[in-house]
Amino acid sequence: MSWLQPNVLVAVFLIFCRIGACLMVVPGFSSTRVSPSIRLFIAVAISLALTPMLIAQVQPIVGDANAARVLFLIVAEMMIGAVIGLIGRIFVAALQTMGNFAAMSMNLSGMAGAPIDDSEPVPALVNLMTLTAVAMIFIAGLHWQIIDGLVASYSAVPPAMIIDAQDMLIQLTDALREAFILALRIASPFVFYAVVVNLALGLINKLTPQIPVYFIAMPFVIAGGLFLLMFVFGEMMGIFVDQLSQVLNR
Repeated sequence: MSWLQPNVLVAVFLIFCRIGACLMVVPGFSSTRVSPSIRLFIAVAISLALTPMLIAQVQPIVGDANAARVLFLIVAEMMIGAVIGLIGRIFVAALQTMGNFAAMSMNLSGMAGAPIDDSEPVPALVNLMTLTAVAMIFIAGLHWQIIDGLVASYSAVPPAMIIDAQDMLIQLTDALREAFILALRIASPFVFYAVVVNLALGLINKLTPQIPVYFIAMPFVIAGGLFLLMFVFGEMMGIFVDQLSQVLNR
């Protein structure tokens, strides 16, 4: 019964703190549609499954630690796990922003649909892109890369290491920059479509001011945007998954 010693239990709990904090914010596992009890069970199961690999690195740290030291380690582990999960969450947030812009370019932003992944209503196009991206994350096996990243993080940032806030901020800033560039790449067809369509409608409205051009042209704008979405949607999701995979492999 040596595994029931207090040091072993504290070490297992520290492993759970990092993994649980990551799964609390990472895309897919943190969805509001997933029951909190199921999310807790997944976090506990993954923590126990990885304990034999990580216990040798964590247990010596808590061997002679007092209560204040253990509390510091718990907070530090939760912060490290949250930063790892936030990197994936930033890319999904960029995808949602791009989806809102695409819906706005097709005059669909005013029709908010039922919230699926978030608590606030968003256009149906955003729900479609978000659900497709999350499904492709699991289909492509990126969730295993997230778990591999958690295991590798114990070598890069051991539990006893003092948290470098500047390094964490640099990583989050780099992730924001890459996510913003990715969102621009994915949304570029809709940026071009919005500029061309609005420019054409503005010229037609100037030539025929007596006709409500925007009211008449709205069905054609929606139809054109849907046709564009049909041709580029698969490529958009492929670019998103490839870029996210490259980020998770670092």
